[in-house]
Amino acid sequence: MSASRAAAHAVVVGSGIGGLTAAVALRQNGWQVTVLEQAQSLEPVGAGIGLAPNSQRALDVIGLGDEIRGLAAWQGPGGMRNPSGRWLSRTDSTAAAERFGGPLVLVHRATLIDRIARRLPEGAVCTGCPGELTDPGTAGGRRARVRTPDGDIEADLVIGADGIHSAVRRALFPHHPGPAYSGFTTWRTVVPAPERSFEPHETWGAGSLWGTQPLKDGRSYAYAAAVAPAGAHAADGEKAELLRRFGDWHDPVPGIIAAAEPERVLRNDVHHMITPLPAFHRGRTVLLGDAAHAMSPTLGQGGNQAIEDAIVLAHHAAGTDLGAGLAAYSAERLPRTAMIVRKSARVARLMSLTAAPAVAARDTLMWALSRLGPGLVLRTFDDIADWRPPQRTYAAGAQDAHAGPGVHKGRPARH
Repeated sequence: MSASRAAAHAVVVGSGIGGLTAAVALRQNGWQVTVLEQAQSLEPVGAGIGLAPNSQRALDVIGLGDEIRGLAAWQGPGGMRNPSGRWLSRTDSTAAAERFGGPLVLVHRATLIDRIARRLPEGAVCTGCPGELTDPGTAGGRRARVRTPDGDIEADLVIGADGIHSAVRRALFPHHPGPAYSGFTTWRTVVPAPERSFEPHETWGAGSLWGTQPLKDGRSYAYAAAVAPAGAHAADGEKAELLRRFGDWHDPVPGIIAAAEPERVLRNDVHHMITPLPAFHRGRTVLLGDAAHAMSPTLGQGGNQAIEDAIVLAHHAAGTDLGAGLAAYSAERLPRTAMIVRKSARVARLMSLTAAPAVAARDTLMWALSRLGPGLVLRTFDDIADWRPPQRTYAAGAQDAHAGPGVHKGRPARH
C-alpha cells in the first residue's frame, strides 16, 4: 500500500468467514481495520464447512492455507449413494486433489473462525456492536459513515459482510429483489465419532439428500436437505423430523441421527440470489459473501466464495485509486459468483426432483457417468475449484500470525 493509504481505515460489518478474512487481508496490506459484530461472541451459527482448493489457495494469501490443509480428514474413496445404500458414483480424495491441486478439507466453522480471528490484533473485532450504514460515501471524496450504539464511525472503506439478509445491501440497492426462497430447507449437526467407520458420502433421494463427512478430530459432520414449505418447523423438534425423513436410509444415517443432540440440530431455509446485483459496490462501500451473492449449498461454495471475495477485494483495494479498485473488484467477482449461483441452482433442481420416473432417470445418469470415469463427476467443479488468487501468495508476518484473539466487547476504535 502506498504511504498515502497507510492510515486508511476500513470498517467491516459482520464477523463471518468472509468478513474476518477481508479484515486480515486488508490489515496485511496496511489498512487499519474495525470489525463490527452485533452478536455477543464469535461463536458461529453452523456446524461444518467444506473448504475446496480454491478457497485454500485464497487462504494462502494470508498465510493460513497450509494450516487448513493440515485439518483434512478425507483420505480414500467416497461418493454418492441412493437411500438403500447403492453407490451411484464413486470418487477418491486423491483423484480430486490431483485434478484441482489440493484436498477437500472439512472443518467445524468454529475452528475456521478461530484460526482467522487469531490473525487480528486485540480490539479489532468488536462484539455486541451492530453497525448500520448511513452513508456509503463517494469513492473520490466523502468518507462513508456507519452508525453504532456508541456513535458514528467515518471510514475510508465499508465492507458489508452481514449475510443473506444484509442491511448494507438493502441500503446500497434498495430496489433489488434480494434473495428468494430456493424451495428447500437444510439441517446440520456434528456428532461424536461413530462406532464403525464409513466412507464419506452424499445420498440423494426423492426431493431430499443426506451427507455424512468425517472431521479431523474424529467427529462426524452431517447435513441434510429436503423440499419443504418456507418457514416450516417440526412441532416435536428437528431431530424427530430427521428420523421421519431419513431414519430408514442406509447406514450410518440412522446411527448419526440417533447420536445427534436435539438442541444441536440446526434447521435453516435456503435462500439464493438468482437475480445478480448490478454491482458489488457503491461509493466507498462494498459487499462480499452471502450479502453479495447468496447461493444454494449444493456445490458447497458459499463460504469458499466469500473467502475468494475477501482476497480479491484486498488485492484491488491496495492501489491509490479506491474507486477504480472497487470497480475492478465488482468486474472480477460478479460474473464468477453469478455463474456459481446459477450452477448451484441447477444442481438444487436435480436434488429437488420428487416424481419417481424423474428420480430414477437422474440416478441412472449419475451411475452411467460414474462408470465412464470419476473425471466426469469431478468435472462439475472445473472452473470453480481450480481458481487462483490474483496476486502471488505470501506468508503472514509473525506480528499478524500471533497477534492474539483480536476480539473484545464494547466501543470500537475511531479513526
